[in-house]
Amino acid sequence: MSALTFTLKHKPDQRVDMSPLVCQKLADMQPVEIAALTLQNGKRKIRVDELFDITGSDAQNIVIKGSFDKLDFIGKELDGGRITVEGDAGAYLGLGMKSGEIEVSGDVGLYAACEMKKGFLKINGNAGDFLGAALPGNKMGMKGGAILVKGNVGERAGDHMRRGNILIEGNAGDYCGSRMTAGTIAVMGQTGRYLGFAMRRGTLLLWNQPQASARFNDCGAHTLAFLPILFASFKKLNSKFADSSAAFNRVQRYAGDMSEMGRGEVLVRIS
Repeated sequence: MSALTFTLKHKPDQRVDMSPLVCQKLADMQPVEIAALTLQNGKRKIRVDELFDITGSDAQNIVIKGSFDKLDFIGKELDGGRITVEGDAGAYLGLGMKSGEIEVSGDVGLYAACEMKKGFLKINGNAGDFLGAALPGNKMGMKGGAILVKGNVGERAGDHMRRGNILIEGNAGDYCGSRMTAGTIAVMGQTGRYLGFAMRRGTLLLWNQPQASARFNDCGAHTLAFLPILFASFKKLNSKFADSSAAFNRVQRYAGDMSEMGRGEVLVRIS
């Protein structure tokens, strides 16, 4: 079977809620039934076939062609299967994702993979603020799975993160790893201000020296045996993280945030 493909006919002026178009919801539906589904578009509802040309039938392999930054909630609560987004994606990509894979060829908006439970999300462009974070008012962000970003990410990446891996090949904005309680965030590029603000546990793995903070204690240089094992787990990725030249095990360790439990750590590569 060929992939179930949604090709955008035109770009609507208002934002579109794409949450009905996920693999598990479409698995037992016929093409005519899928075409008749409605999507929230601003204040009105529109049929799927009003916005997209629909081809293919494999609902476990969904492709969205011509996507742009007003298509929100793509892959919401995805539970198995794969969604490929050709173009940009809007806010809340992969919200509450349970399993499966999502890959976006362009950029994504706010709150991508927020409160994600399992699965794999690959973003080939840049990501907005609150990547892998918690929704406003909640205190449990990403709980598992992995996110790979080939570009840069905005502020508050991993805010309230509980578990899982966020791998960033580019730069991260201010407050990266803020209020995180577990998990790993790895940043190959530069990081902004207030790194690890109010983090309680977890690991921030950096290739470049961050801006100094009085909230973290310098614990000296260490050779850590778990790092080669961690990098070995990245070998299956089509990423800079899979390159042997990216791996290291000698780090400068900083413990903090000391205004909280102080059990978090920032590990900075020693060249």
